[in-house]
Amino acid sequence: MADDDRILIARIGAAHGVRGEVRLNAFGDDPGALLDYPSFSAADGRTFRLTGLKMVGERLIARFRGITDRNTAETLTNLDLYVLRSELPEPEDEDTFYHADLIGLDTVTGAGESLGTVIAVQNYGAGDLLEVAPPRGPTLLLPFTKAVVPVIDLAGRRVVVEPPLGLIGGSDDERPEPGPGDDQDQDQDDGEAAR
Repeated sequence: MADDDRILIARIGAAHGVRGEVRLNAFGDDPGALLDYPSFSAADGRTFRLTGLKMVGERLIARFRGITDRNTAETLTNLDLYVLRSELPEPEDEDTFYHADLIGLDTVTGAGESLGTVIAVQNYGAGDLLEVAPPRGPTLLLPFTKAVVPVIDLAGRRVVVEPPLGLIGGSDDERPEPGPGDDQDQDQDDGEAAR
């Protein structure tokens, strides 16, 4: 199976309990839909069949066929699970994308400035972020919202972004020095920036 035929759909987390259950991070809007897939593959060629799925608090807990004890479950931590692209439903609308379709797209500003290449779609709990690798320097994390990413051109292999003010270039060192009587305004500005 070619890598571009596979879509990352879930990642196994830590073991849960002593009977082989694991935490599962599902990459999709409906974790319950994972039960619809006959099996998942790992990069090393192993296949897994999901036999149970439940929520415990805010955590998704999964059980896989043949995984019956904690020791075996612990060996699966951080294992990525894939399905064939052909097994996935078509996106419901033009604003829905598979993460795999975004990886590798060029990122440009509305003014045409190149920012780099999308290397990942991250989510640390507050919404999706596009991780962009510039030609040099650290990666950028851009909120994956319509306001920040107004154009996704899959055919043209690019995304157009409108980065939030201050995210790219500029620094507090470039602020003008306060003039006489500006001390109070400067303090207020600093407080607002810290929010």
